[in-house]
Amino acid sequence: MADPFEVRMRFTSQLQHLNASTSSAHKAANYALRHSEFSDDLHSCILEQLERNNMNNRANIMYFLPALCDTAKAQGEIGYIRMMERDILRIIDLVAPDDGSGAANVKVVRKVLGILRERTFLQPQTVVELEECIVGRDSGAVEASPRRDLVADATADTAVRNTPQSMAREAGGMGSGMFNPGIRLDKRQIEQRIEEDRERHKRAREGIWAIAQQQHSMGGLAVDAEFEKLWEDGSVVDDDDYQMAREEAEERRKHLEFDDY
Repeated sequence: MADPFEVRMRFTSQLQHLNASTSSAHKAANYALRHSEFSDDLHSCILEQLERNNMNNRANIMYFLPALCDTAKAQGEIGYIRMMERDILRIIDLVAPDDGSGAANVKVVRKVLGILRERTFLQPQTVVELEECIVGRDSGAVEASPRRDLVADATADTAVRNTPQSMAREAGGMGSGMFNPGIRLDKRQIEQRIEEDRERHKRAREGIWAIAQQQHSMGGLAVDAEFEKLWEDGSVVDDDDYQMAREEAEERRKHLEFDDY
């Protein structure tokens, strides 16, 4: 059996070195699933790194969550998914605090929430409520919203893990809804964020036309989704289409005759 302390340290290192590449996220996710017997401890590592790291690392960890949930679902380990659902409000507060210090991460939170909703890791109504909680956070410090209080009350009976940093922060008055960790980005961090956002946008454009395919129980495709979409989007052939085809054929014939000379 692996040493719990070593597993924790290795996973922490992988979280700290996450970047915009999918390989880094998959590597960390596979490591977490390989040591799923320490799932509670590794989940606490995620929360601790969200508290300790800068805004860029928090964004990378937020993007890491869908990869972790996908890997957990594929391997039948739903523990990580349940803990993500339980602590999602706290994760959002760490990635995009309501004091305005994480304004640049609000779009990241919205995008990841959309991914988690599309992949059914979060219920649509839950995502709607969470998005209402972060309204205004991308424009500066805001007071805790009533919707946020309702969501927090609904999950108050759930055992939420507390790390030393979060306990110290709450003792300092985060409950008032105005927490200021004093996060400042230097030039290197800004350039890193720009480069990582560019990489993510490039990957998003690569898969923008992809259509999810349904697998048949026998192993093949049940329906060719791309063909069906093309068929539905195409218009019915009418007399105008035949007339256009005749005109184009006549144009081609004239060009061929001209080329003979």
